[in-house]
Parts: sequence; C-alpha cells; structure tokens
Amino acid sequence: MKQYNSIKTKYPDAMLLFRVGDFYETFGEDAVKAAGILGIILTNRNNGSERSELAGFPHHSLNTYLPKLVKAGCRVAICDQLEDPKQTKGIVKRGVTELVTPGVSLNDEVLQSKSNNFLAAIHYGKRHLGLSFLDVSTGEFLTAQGDVAYIDKLLQNFAPSELLISKKNKADFKEDFGTDYHIFYQEDWVFKPDYAQESLNKHFDTKSLKGFGVEHLEEGIIAAGAALHYLSETRHDKLQHISSIGRIAEDAYVWMDRFTIRNLELYQGTSVKSITLLDVIDKTISPMGGRLLKRWLALPLKNLEPIKERHEIVDFILNHPDFYDKVSAHIKKIGDVERLISKIATGKVAPREVILLKNSLEAMIPIKALAQNSENKALQILGEKINNLEHLRDKIKETLTEDAPVSVLKGNTIAEGFHTELDELRNLATSGKDYLDKMLERETERTGITSLKIASNNVFGYYIEVRNTHKDKVPVEWIRKQTLVNAERYITEELKEYEAKILGAEERILGIEQQLFAQLVSWITQFIEPVQTNAHTLAQLDCLRSYACLAKENGYCKPSMDDTYELEITEGRHPVIEKQLPISEPYIANDTYLDRDTQQMIMITGPNMSGKSAILRQTALIVLLAQMGSFVPAKAARIGLVDRIFTRVGASDNISMGESTFMVEMNETASILNNISERSLVLLDEIGRGTSTYDGISIAWAISEYLHEHPARPKTLFATHYHELNDMGETFNRIKNFNVSVKELKDNVLFLRKLIPGGSAHSFGIHVAKMAGMPQQVLHRANKMLAQLEQSNRKEEHRDALSTVEDDEMQLSFFNLDDPLLEEIKDEILHTDIDTLTPVEALMKLNEIKRMLVRNKKNQVS
Repeated sequence: MKQYNSIKTKYPDAMLLFRVGDFYETFGEDAVKAAGILGIILTNRNNGSERSELAGFPHHSLNTYLPKLVKAGCRVAICDQLEDPKQTKGIVKRGVTELVTPGVSLNDEVLQSKSNNFLAAIHYGKRHLGLSFLDVSTGEFLTAQGDVAYIDKLLQNFAPSELLISKKNKADFKEDFGTDYHIFYQEDWVFKPDYAQESLNKHFDTKSLKGFGVEHLEEGIIAAGAALHYLSETRHDKLQHISSIGRIAEDAYVWMDRFTIRNLELYQGTSVKSITLLDVIDKTISPMGGRLLKRWLALPLKNLEPIKERHEIVDFILNHPDFYDKVSAHIKKIGDVERLISKIATGKVAPREVILLKNSLEAMIPIKALAQNSENKALQILGEKINNLEHLRDKIKETLTEDAPVSVLKGNTIAEGFHTELDELRNLATSGKDYLDKMLERETERTGITSLKIASNNVFGYYIEVRNTHKDKVPVEWIRKQTLVNAERYITEELKEYEAKILGAEERILGIEQQLFAQLVSWITQFIEPVQTNAHTLAQLDCLRSYACLAKENGYCKPSMDDTYELEITEGRHPVIEKQLPISEPYIANDTYLDRDTQQMIMITGPNMSGKSAILRQTALIVLLAQMGSFVPAKAARIGLVDRIFTRVGASDNISMGESTFMVEMNETASILNNISERSLVLLDEIGRGTSTYDGISIAWAISEYLHEHPARPKTLFATHYHELNDMGETFNRIKNFNVSVKELKDNVLFLRKLIPGGSAHSFGIHVAKMAGMPQQVLHRANKMLAQLEQSNRKEEHRDALSTVEDDEMQLSFFNLDDPLLEEIKDEILHTDIDTLTPVEALMKLNEIKRMLVRNKKNQVS
C-alpha cells in the first residue's frame, strides 16, 4: 500500500488501476467510483489500523472495463508490474505505463470509427483566443485563432472529447462556453509562447513553423504546444505519426455560428430520436471517409474552383456505374488505415492489424488504376496521389502468417521460412508427439505394462501413469510423484530432459517471434507519411463516391455554381424531412429566388404547421450541400457563392444561464445583424414572438428594415406570424410577400405546403389545436372568443379612424414650439450615431424620446 500511495500521489486526478498478480485493483475513492461505473463488487480490506475500499477485475479484461471508465469521463492511470515476479525477491517494481483520458486514447472500444477523438486546447491571449485540435488515434493536428464566437463555432463543429485550459482561465471559459465539456486544467506555465515554440519545433525537428503555414497564429501555436505537452504528461512519447500541423483557415470556409449549426441540426438533433443531416447524407463505407465527411460538413468551401471540381467528380462517378461499383467493392475491403498506421507509430499494434494494413494497401492498387485511367482530370490526380508501397506490402507478406493472431503472445505470428532457427525450434516442438509415442512403445515392451500412459499437467509437467494392478512391475529407477485412487504417477530422467527441451523451445520460439515482430513494426514506421497520404486520398474518394450514392438514391441534381449574388432553386426539398415522410406521401417541393437587386427579402406568412420553417431550413441546407461539393435535393439549382449562413429558427430557453426565450432570440439575432456581408444568406423564423405582440411586431419590422437598408443587402428569408409585416412589401421595393398556401374546408384546413406570391391574413391556430386533439369544449370557447375579439377590433378601428384628426389637433395643442423640450430632443437625435445603432438600440432611443414627450404633456396638463 505504501507503493500504491506513492504512485497515486503522482496522479491525484486519475483513477489508478494497480496491477496485483492477475488483477487490476482500485482502492479508496477510486474503488467506490469504479464499482459504480463498472458494476463490479466493492469490498473492504484492513491495512493495519486503516480500512480501505477495494474493487478490481482480471487483467485480461482491461479492454472490456477501460472503455467504460473513459466514456464516463475518467482519466485512468494504468500501473503495471515492470518485472517478472518469479525473478524478484520482495515487492515487484511497478509504474504507470499509460494514462488514458477521454481525449487521448488508442483503444478501439473507446473510439468511434466514423468520428475523430479530438483533444482540444484553448489559450486566452491578449487579442484572440488560440485553439488546437489533436487526434492521437489518427495523427491529425490542427490550429486556429479568433474571437470567442469563432472558437465557439469550431468547438461545436469538432466536438472535442477533452479540453485543456489554464487554471487561471477557469471562470472565463465557463462564462464563454458553458459547462458541457470534459475539462482538464493545466498549470499556467504550459501556456507560454517560448515553451510552445520549443515543444513544437522539437517534435517536428524544425527550426521554425513557417513550413506549416501557422507561424503567424501566435495564440494558436501556444494552444498547440499545450496539447503536445499533455501527450507527454499522459505517457504518450511515440508520436511519429503526428507529422504536421495544419491551419483551419477562417477565410476558406463558409461561416456558420453555433446557433446556425444547432438550428440546422447538422450533427445533433433537438431530441434523442432526431434524424440529423449527417445521418441522411453519410453513405461512406470507410471509417476515414466517414470522418472526412464530418469535416466537410463542418467546413463548407467558399472557393468556386474546388467546389466545381468536387461536383465534376461526383457527376463522373454518377454517370459511370461500372466505376462506382468497382471502387465501392474495393473500398469495402479496406480497414481504418489512418488508425492502423497510428498504432504502428505508437507500438500498440497487433499482428492481425498489420496483416489488415497490408490487405488494405493491396486493395488500394486497383482503385489507383481505376482513378488514373478515368476520363476525369481531378480523379486522375487523386489516383496519382495513392502510393504503391509494394516494398512495404511484400515485407509484411514474407514476415507474418496470413492468419496472424490478435496478440504476438499467442504464437504462430512469423511466417514459415522467414527465420531458420525459428523453423528448427518449431520442428522440435511439433515432433514431440512422435517422440513420446516411441518412448511409450519402448517402455511398454520393457516393463510389460500394457495400460501404460504418458501425459502432462501444469503442476508436474510430463509423467508416466501406471494403474495399481501393474505397480509391482514399475522399474526401480522411476521416481514416484503422485498417488491417485487407482493409479500412481512417475517421472524419469529421460522425461525430465525431454520436458526441459520442449519448454525451452517454446519459450525460445515466443522470444524470437516477439523480437521479429517488434523489428517489423519499427521498420514500418518509415512509411508513416505515404500511408497517411493514401488514407487521406482514399477518404476523399469515399466521400465523393458517397455523394454520388446520395444523388442516385434520392434524385439530387448537380447545382450550377457561380460568383453572382443570385440564389435560384427550382423544386427544392428538405433532405431530412423528405426521408421521414410515409412512402405514400410525396414531398411538396418549392421554388425560391433571391438576389440583392429585385428580391432581396422574402416575407413568408402562413399558418402554424404549414411548412414555413421547413422552407427556410431547406434553402440553407441546399446551399450548404452545394458548397460541400454535393449534389442537392432539387430539380435545378443556381447558386451564387455564399460566404455566411445565419439562421434564427425555433425557440429555446437557456435557463441555466438565466436567459429567457426572448433573450436567447435577441442574442442570436444581434449576432446575425453584427456580422452580415454581401454574400450572406439570412434565415429568420418568428422573430419577436417571445415578447408582447406590439413589441414583437415593432422589433420584427425594425430588423427587416435594417436588413433591407443595410449596404450589404444580404439575401433573406423571413417567416413570420405577424401579418402586419406584409405592409412592408408596399414601402420597401426589395421585400416581396409570399405565403404557404392552405385550403379551407368546412370545419378544417388542408395544408398544401406550397409557397405562392402574396401575403396571408390567417394563422388558423384553432384548427391546429383541433388537430392536436384539444377537447371540444376548449375549441368551442376559443372560436367564440375569436369572433368577439374580431368584432371588437373592427369597432375599435372605426372609432380610431373618426378621431384621428381630433387626436392630432389635441396632441399638437400640448406643444409650444418655443419649448426647450424641442431643443433637448434635437440634441438627442443629433448626438445619435445612426451608422452604429442596432435595431434594438434604435427602439430604445425612440422609446426614450416618447417618454420625454409624455412627461412634458403631463406637466402641461397639471
């Protein structure tokens, strides 16, 4: 226990799995926690005067229990016996051989095949935040820097399993990003520029980071250095597969804030059973392709050339079914090459996995030929990037058996004919049965004991067994070892010599096999980079093949991309909703046209459940898919490049942060209005519904006006319940009214889900309540109240019209043109910077002036 406590002191934040004999044991608080997570028995033991909790499991079950601990968010220190107990007097030497954490794991049971397992690090700099992502299981290493909103968006996109920050920034991180991450706090000195530069240059064996194109990312480099330092802390020192560091170039990808990523349900739905866009579009058949597709979804391109290049490849694959079928068949034979070569680098690879690597590389050769011989130039370039690696494949083939085991300790790893001494020892071990048969025949003849038997067990090794009826015939030189009820067991000098020879051969065979396998793994490390190139190229091909499959299965079209500001979608569909409809129910497709000159904003009105939100979302998703390089769910689509997609869809409270639905809505909308550009696509749904009707209408009107008058003129779809906003179409020439049509029946309403020109004046809320199963009594009362309110409203409008002139005269009578109040109002307006004023601030300023007028009116009356 002294030994345990001294090791545990070095890893206070980790659960220590302490190897004792054939078990991994946990003690104290670790035992209580482990028993709860793993469902194993918690016991107690007395250590002198102290009593300690104890829980453990067999060492060979480590791969069963370790993933459960890591998935529960535990940092697990694996403490092994560092010497053979048989060769040691006293306490066996022990030490931590690996520290496994949620963000640092090579265990297949912990990792998800189609998802990266990123360790992230954030550095709070003076001007920017630095961020890095490192996946030790694939060797990917990325860095970026920017403001809180940009870093937040990347965290949403990359979903790291573990996050590192400095202890001093604990409160800052919680305020900026919440509490939904597995966080490990590091000492402040880890986040120093000099230390980060030194760590990275030492790792990559470079003088500077200019060759990676990241030297200008000062905060990003510090974050990357912190991530690399954490790997050394967790005993991961074999990192040859982390051979480069890349920059996440903010200017190369479409901007989507975290609200948009959430609202469009790209990776995560609003409920457990939700189907996401990724669920629908992922037709990849390799783990590498699945991971890359997620990256492409997170970072849609905004450079026309590579987008068109992807479209052309997808078009070629779609129009050449033979190419598609052959490539698909070969990709299915390929394992997770990216993670296999990482296991080679870290020395944690099994013989069977090396054979899988060899077979995967062989399956890439026909893919290389198919791509190179295709008629598409971009495909030919991809084919050329695949390395042949014949020498590597031949070396593995001649060294290992084709049916290599999962562990080198199980034997039969090295191929016959590769090592002369190994072959001789194997012959000796396998010829043992013939030797024993001859010995048995000879001794039976010599002694006359017909029932003589030679066998072995773990206690005595080899022995000769004689039944009691023949024990008087036993030669005097035989040595008795065990007495049974009906027999006696003996050993002889010859048997002891033979046993030593056989056991020695088996031990020597295992030793040679381990040595040869280790040499092979070490030799393979020189091919890490070309193998990684093959894996990345294969992933790209799989993604493009996946796009072709998606288009073929769902009738997607090839979008026409250009650098104009127009967006024209003919018969567009929502890719997720159309997959969820019953087979008998067709999806009602809709046309959408937006530009910056004639139809910049479409104001969409219509009842609840009519499909307004679906039209908004499908427009964004069609643009997103097109700029990922995919075909799109439409009959035709012409898309001018979009550089930012903003959505404000749905309502949700952020109670934990003390924010109401309306506050969340205003935060998200403010983020949009402060970041729009000429190429932005803005989608707004039910803005202002979180507050009173008049406040809501005022805010929605002001926001629409702001977007219309903004110099950028962003393309905008605005779905609303406020029919009053239809009036904007008469005043603002680039705002057009559309509605989602319905058909009124006797006591019901039929949703046609078709977008048609013109505004709508009805919400049909009571009809929707009826469809939801609301009691008849409630519906009857609601209809009655609606009729009363409409009648009252008509009377009010009539009365207002008659008294308008009267009211105006009355209002004017309260003003004295020489009143100092007018000077005060004039100063207030002149000192307001309209160019920087947000819509909400404008409303507040207007309200302030109104209060000044009302106050003056009351003073005059009194």
